[in-house]
Amino acid sequence: MALNDEVRSYWEQEACGTQKVVVGEIEKFSREWFEKVENHRYQVEPFIHSVAQFTRHHGKKLLEVGVGAGTDHLQWARAGLDCHGVDLTDEAIETTRRRLEIYKLSSNLQKIDAETLPFEDNSFDVVYSWGVIHHSEYPEKIIAEIHRVLKKGGTFIGMMYGRYSIASLKMWISYGLLKGKPWRSFTDVIWNHMESIGTKAYTVPELQSLFSSFENFEGTPITTPAELNHLPKFISRLIPSSWGFFIAIKAQK
Repeated sequence: MALNDEVRSYWEQEACGTQKVVVGEIEKFSREWFEKVENHRYQVEPFIHSVAQFTRHHGKKLLEVGVGAGTDHLQWARAGLDCHGVDLTDEAIETTRRRLEIYKLSSNLQKIDAETLPFEDNSFDVVYSWGVIHHSEYPEKIIAEIHRVLKKGGTFIGMMYGRYSIASLKMWISYGLLKGKPWRSFTDVIWNHMESIGTKAYTVPELQSLFSSFENFEGTPITTPAELNHLPKFISRLIPSSWGFFIAIKAQK
């Protein structure tokens, strides 16, 4: 089975952020269900709004690569963008479509593998992808496609995982050290135990290299609330943001 087929199979089970621990017994696709998903997302990742700055892009043409549960896609539509979205799974496309319908908003949504995007060159002002590209078998192909479909001067906004982080250390302790396998690398542990199989994580210089075709690149690590859970407050205050598992990315073509 090809890696992207395994990734697709994993995420077809449920769109990201819609697991039962989040939504409980609430009826799927109800307004209350979606609001629960949205509230949880922005509680655990409160920095998304400051990175995306949805309303600053009013009137622009947007492509989101990996729409997931449609929570961020809804913000783009609410902000008055011409929205297009792609995802590897039927589950994400249907979830996002239902999410937008509740608010009488729309988007051109397509189920496709983003390693080959079905859009002409220089089509979009903004491409957005939050926590998606690192799941692909060939992230470099998606990034090349993003560059191709962006207009000159257009902006990519997104997030990819950072390898040397508190979250990575916790995973290594759980799946390496405590399993009697301290020789396992962070790369190996993340590949096999972070969400779908084949998940990758990077350093900022590695991401800069992946985005080398862009004129400008900014990679900013962010320490997430989940990484600091169960740590004494005096320790969590000493942890630098450079140890964050999320690397927020802005790159201009």
